[in-house]
Amino acid sequence: MLRVLVTRPEPGASRTAHRLEETGFQPVLLPLTETKALPAAGLIPDDAVAVAVTSANAMRHAPEEIIATLAALPCLAVGKRTAQAAREAGFLSVSEGPGDAEALADSLAADFSGKTIVYLCGRVRFPAFEQRLGSAGVRVHAVETYDTLTVGYSDEVILERLSGRPADAILLYSAKAAVAMQTLARRPALRGLFDKTWVFALSTRIAAAFDDVASERIRIAAQPDEDALLALLQAPR
Repeated sequence: MLRVLVTRPEPGASRTAHRLEETGFQPVLLPLTETKALPAAGLIPDDAVAVAVTSANAMRHAPEEIIATLAALPCLAVGKRTAQAAREAGFLSVSEGPGDAEALADSLAADFSGKTIVYLCGRVRFPAFEQRLGSAGVRVHAVETYDTLTVGYSDEVILERLSGRPADAILLYSAKAAVAMQTLARRPALRGLFDKTWVFALSTRIAAAFDDVASERIRIAAQPDEDALLALLQAPR
C-alpha cells in the first residue's frame, strides 16, 4: 500500500486523507501550513458590483459582517470547492469558474472593466489575479480574511508520523508548503525518508517552489484541482 504524505492544512487534510483511504492508499497527515482568521478591516466600497474569491479558505474565514454586507452581490468563485463554500456562507448568486485564478481573471476582465469588485483573499497570495484584472481596468478591492502560517515540526515528530519509514509520495497544494517541504527534505536526520519519494504538485508554480530537489520525481497535475492531483497517484511512473 502506497504511503502518501498529505501536507495541506486542515480541514482539507482530513478530507484528502479520507479520499486516499477510499482508493486504497495510506495517508500520513503532516500539514505544513495552517490558516488563521484575520479581523475585519476597512470599508467595502459603495460602488462594488461583484465579489471574487479564489480560495475556499478566504470564504470560510470571512467575518459574518463582511458576508452580510456582500451576500446580495454576485459571487464569482474560482472553482467547485470555493463555489460550495460561498453558497454555504450565504451568498445568493454564485458562479463557478474554470478552477484557475488567472483564467478566472481573464474571464472577468471584459465584463468588469471600469467597475469595482471585492476580492476576498488571504494575506499570502499569488499576485497574478489582481494584476491581470488591474491591467484590464478592473478596480480590485482586496479584503484579506485569513493568513497562512508555516507549521514547524521537530525531526522526532516527523519520524514518528512516518514510523521511521520512507514516504512513497507527497501531495503539495501551495508554494508555501512546497518551500517548507523542501526544507524538511534537506534535513540530515530526514534525508533518507524522501530520497525516492514522488512529489505531486497542484501547479507548475508550486512545483517550481519545491526547487530542483528530486526534480526527476516531480509530477504536476493536469489541472489545478484535487481530482487531477490524486489522479497522478494512479498514473504509471
